[in-house]
Amino acid sequence: MTTNAPKRAKARATKSKIDIIIGLLKRPKGATLEQLAAATGWQAHSVRGAMSGTLNKKQGLEIGSEKTDGGRVYRIITVPA
Repeated sequence: MTTNAPKRAKARATKSKIDIIIGLLKRPKGATLEQLAAATGWQAHSVRGAMSGTLNKKQGLEIGSEKTDGGRVYRIITVPA
């Protein structure tokens, strides 16, 4: 016997890599490209693409960066209303 009931979506138990990036960028100290790449397992160009495409263009988050002695540090500076 089959039913035509829609299948329930499974609750997401683990964080996505985008969620990991957002969490690191929300920290007061922000995160370096190396930290973001290590946390996600992505290459640097993939992290930069995710920040530019997914976070900035699609989600409307403004990502700022500043050069420090430890390298360039990225952080979220504005969140859409």
